[in-house]
This record gives sequence, structure tokens and C-alpha cells, in this order.
Amino acid sequence: MLHEPDVRSITQYHDAVLRLSATDAPVPITGRGAWPAIAANHEFNLLLWREEDKARRRDVAASEIAASKRHIDAYNQQRNDAVESIGEAILAALAQAAVVPAPGAWLSSETAGAMIDRLSILALKIHHMREQTRRVDAGSAHVQACAARLQRLQRLQQQRADLAGCLERLLREAEIGRAWFKVYRQYKMYNDPSLNPYLYGQVRGSGRAAP
Repeated sequence: MLHEPDVRSITQYHDAVLRLSATDAPVPITGRGAWPAIAANHEFNLLLWREEDKARRRDVAASEIAASKRHIDAYNQQRNDAVESIGEAILAALAQAAVVPAPGAWLSSETAGAMIDRLSILALKIHHMREQTRRVDAGSAHVQACAARLQRLQRLQQQRADLAGCLERLLREAEIGRAWFKVYRQYKMYNDPSLNPYLYGQVRGSGRAAP
């Protein structure tokens, strides 16, 4: 870290990726530590957003919607894996710097990785709301409705600024031992063939889920 990654660089990176998303041009990652996981998290959030839109189509075969749902499952698992990797990388940097929580240090109920994930999602919401107001293929009523929603955009921007401030405080105080957080593993039972009854029922050849 220490101040690696810094919050301003994270939000700037999120915005840069979205600006170039239409061209599929990559935004290079030069940082180490948590940066590869930050980039992966944002990428999978972007893929999730697109796939969620595709899954709402009504003019395609059911098989295409089923394929989208499977992609959503996979992207969401990868997104969650990246969230955990962000937290682990930041904690590893603190441990390498021999930083330990001081007596009375406050425990954040949310990890740094989860907060960065939410910043990524807010960046997506702001970006796409702006894009709707710039559409030339929609009628004026649609554009006016989206322009009215831009008032909500101000709230989204405020929410993003507030969250960025909270993350900055957590990282700053964790760096000096006044705050800490833990990485809690996300157990996605529905993705595990040994835990999802509809999957392990098929594995046993029962033809139906176990009760």
C-alpha cells in the first residue's frame, strides 16, 4: 500500500474502463498487489451487467436465456472470488509491513474488497444512466424521462463519494493499526455440485433432487 491502491485511482480506473467499454480497448494495469483483482472484479461486474440485460430479452429462444443465466452464474462467482482476492491482497500488504491492529482498533463489518465492488457497481449505474440520456435512436419522451432521472444521478454520485470516503478512511486507519477487517468466504452453495440438491441428485442418478 501502502496507499496502494489509493481510492482515487480506483474510481478513475473504473470510469476509464467504462469509457472504453464500447471499443473493447483495455485499460492497462500498472499497479501490483490488489490491482489485478480490482481489474478482474470490475470486468466481471461489466460482463454481469451486459448479461443481465441480455437475459431480459423476449425475442429470442429460451435456450439463449438459459445460456445467459449460466453466464450470469459464472460471472457472479468470479466477481465474488475477485472481491475476496482484493481483501486478501490488502491484508497481505499490511502483514508484510508488520501492521497489526492496536488494542481498541475498530472492526469494519464490510471488507475493503466489498466496498471496491460496490464502487464498481455505482460506476456502472452512473455510466449507463448517462448513456440513456444520449441515445439518438429513442424518442424525446424517453430522453426527457432519463434526463429527469439524472436527478437520481446526483444521489448516485453522492453515494459514490460517501462510499469512497469510507473506504479511504478504512484503508488509512488500517495502515496505522486503528482499523481492521476480515475476509469472509462466500459459500455459493448453488454452484457446488456437492451441496446443491438438484445437482447431487443428478450425480447419484436419482433423476430428481434429494429431499
